[in-house]
Amino acid sequence: MWLLSAVLSAVFAGLTAILAKCGIKKTDSDVATAVRTVVVLLFSYLMVFVVGSAHSVLDLTNKSLLFLILSGVATGASWICYFKALSMGDVNKVVPIDKSSTILTVLLAILCFGETERLAVKLIGTAVLAVGILLMIEKKQSEQRQGSRAWMIYAVLSAVFAALTSILAKIGISGVESNLGTAIRTGVVLVMAWIIVLVRGKLPQMKTLDRKELLFIVLSGVATGASWLCYYSAIQNGTVSIVVPIDKLSILFTVTFSYFVFKEKLSGKALVGLALMVTGTLLMVICQ
Repeated sequence: MWLLSAVLSAVFAGLTAILAKCGIKKTDSDVATAVRTVVVLLFSYLMVFVVGSAHSVLDLTNKSLLFLILSGVATGASWICYFKALSMGDVNKVVPIDKSSTILTVLLAILCFGETERLAVKLIGTAVLAVGILLMIEKKQSEQRQGSRAWMIYAVLSAVFAALTSILAKIGISGVESNLGTAIRTGVVLVMAWIIVLVRGKLPQMKTLDRKELLFIVLSGVATGASWLCYYSAIQNGTVSIVVPIDKLSILFTVTFSYFVFKEKLSGKALVGLALMVTGTLLMVICQ
């Protein structure tokens, strides 16, 4: 079941990037993140009441609560950087860098949780992933101008914080119902997102949101909520160094949709990179 949850997480995550990109053409990325977080929070707490785990909040240990909050902070930072990068760069470039968090996550899972079974296979798969990511990050001549690659900095920061999110969450949801853990983390992200909107003086922009973009932002939040619920259920019951790579296969859906929606085509080099990313992921999963 945890493998199925990981696959569903990838499907919904793939939809998230496309829907979010459609919602931030004119809308500020920080404002969009804040709105999306409200949707994800509502979705998360709905699931908490559906499964009847709300009462278990009283049983949370201080350690679990601390790591869930830290995971939420890391998630918030990752989101903010990710959607800033999406608003500045092509989906097909931002997403591969963001997915590089897989490499750091696998290495941290090996070190922190002792997930050393078939270690050689995991390391080989990770290396193949890294090569694939490098091939997919193409440079255009226009990107040689100063400041034109700022999206890359945000994308890299998004990957680092995303890796920390998985590790901290794994510790935090030990003995905690996964839906409840997701809801607590989302609450932290919500606070972070709205503080940034207020501090940067972007609250007035809420009144002028384009209705069409607002719809895509809301749908993106629903997709994110569904992805999170599946993802954290998977890492709670499965192996982190396997669940994370499966989740990152969402890039297949993202690349496909970006081709049809945004007409973002991949070069031969980038296609080879995508194939290597998929190969590295499947290598770790099949040999599990």
